[in-house]
Amino acid sequence: MTDAPDHNPAEKRLITETGVAARVAQIIEPAIEGLGFRLVRVKVSSQSGCTVQIMVERPDGTMSVDECETVSRTISPILDVDDPIGGAYYLEISSPGIDRPLVRAGDFARWAGYEAKVELATPLDGRKRFRGIIRAPQGDTVRIELPDAKEGLPSSYDLALRDIGEAHLVLTDALVRESLRRGSAPPQDDAEDDEDQDEGAPPPRAH
Repeated sequence: MTDAPDHNPAEKRLITETGVAARVAQIIEPAIEGLGFRLVRVKVSSQSGCTVQIMVERPDGTMSVDECETVSRTISPILDVDDPIGGAYYLEISSPGIDRPLVRAGDFARWAGYEAKVELATPLDGRKRFRGIIRAPQGDTVRIELPDAKEGLPSSYDLALRDIGEAHLVLTDALVRESLRRGSAPPQDDAEDDEDQDEGAPPPRAH
């Protein structure tokens, strides 16, 4: 694989949150960008009562434990003031992990040639879910090649970036090796977990 292109720090996310998670993202994203990082994803779940999981990275896709702690110290008081959750919650700050979400066009370009799962918000030819090798975006579309396509069916699709509802890399040996080479693998890797790479949950924050 060729080296990935540089990330554009100002590149906006194509895939964003809804509901409470969207409100959290709106509140914290300016502060995260002010620190020189980029927001990847916000997820609010019922885990441990209520958990707010926030994925953050440098523009080059790396992130250290210390940097996660810096982000946590910065956004915690902001969330305390705005209180979008309206109750006690656990706050978890993490790197995206190896099988990371793909939320920007630059993410697809950076990981072109690797396997991904993509789900469309709007079906294409009656199909919403795709798993295959992604290629660098061309204009407003990204191609996904399906190595296991059945005979007589298309072996690739050009997906409109605006129609993608969710996308993430698939954990493979090749991806692990490349992530380690680039330095974008999390400090403590849980290779069997498709969920966030947690940096440890603090006591719940009461409001």
